[in-house]
Amino acid sequence: MFVYVGAYTERPAGTADGISVYRFDPQTGALSLSQVAAGSPNPSFLALAPDGRHLYAVSELDAGGVRSFVRNPVTGELSALNHQPSHGSSPCYISVDPAGRYALVANYGDGVVTALPIAADGHLQPATSVVQQEGSSVVAGRQDGPHAHMVRTTPDGRYVLATDLGADRIFVYRLNVESGQLEPNDVGPASAASEPGTGPRHFAFAPDGRTVYVVNELASSLTAWAWDGERGSLSRIQTVSTLPDGFDGDNSGAEVVVSPDGRFVYASNRGHDSIAIFAAGGDGLMLVGHESTQGKSPRGFSLDPNGSWLLAANQRSDSIVIFRRNPETGRLSATDQVVHSPTPVAIVFA
Repeated sequence: MFVYVGAYTERPAGTADGISVYRFDPQTGALSLSQVAAGSPNPSFLALAPDGRHLYAVSELDAGGVRSFVRNPVTGELSALNHQPSHGSSPCYISVDPAGRYALVANYGDGVVTALPIAADGHLQPATSVVQQEGSSVVAGRQDGPHAHMVRTTPDGRYVLATDLGADRIFVYRLNVESGQLEPNDVGPASAASEPGTGPRHFAFAPDGRTVYVVNELASSLTAWAWDGERGSLSRIQTVSTLPDGFDGDNSGAEVVVSPDGRFVYASNRGHDSIAIFAAGGDGLMLVGHESTQGKSPRGFSLDPNGSWLLAANQRSDSIVIFRRNPETGRLSATDQVVHSPTPVAIVFA
């Protein structure tokens, strides 16, 4: 098994040399570096194609871009294929639709979401859809205009959701796979409004596809939404803080991950520098506890496919910290395994 780590390479944002490729031991949780794929500026977020043959990375720059790589399934090593503009500023998220036909990109700087076709050999083709999201909200300096933060299809591929931190909204699209156009939902609402000032950032679906968990960057909170897959509509169920009682320091929410069995939800805090652990059940989200990430600013984290290990990327302390996960309690245990990795952002298992 392999782990791919996206990072910042351009000063002052970061000092990495490129995308780091690690071998991962599912028995011990150990990581061993096998390659650094250089030459891609600020490959902060990554996406693996459904067939595992290709990897895609944003270039998080003012004039944003997207890059494609072919992946050696034996060694895990990456070889560059091509590059396309993202048609927006500071792309911060990329995903691939379940059929592997399109890459979807969220451009944070100007709130643009983009669809780019993927050729049979993995090359990215020119964008077929560039959508300018609209809106603003109540937090001055952060919500004066739209800031797309994540875009991804629903698990069944019928809809595309795009969170917008600046607009305090979750936009709902349909992806026309023939034309490559992102079209506003015409069956149900075209968007859902978050609570003002929350700043929706990343989201994750429960395994049954009926609940979406959204981590809110500005409010340091986690919102559970009911998802109606027929109409493509969202209904807010519950919002809980990701911080412990009494914490009054600066903090921002970052990543959210659901355990493979759907029983637990995890969210990262940058400032408190922790992973918040919630049990998800019939009574809603219940706080289990917090686990220190043993570093600064856990921008991203990920569970291995079996849900046995959690890897936390501490962006501001240049480290990946490995935790063992208890599948019955959801709690995390430090393993004393810390890997030096410059300004890590995203962690992808393959």
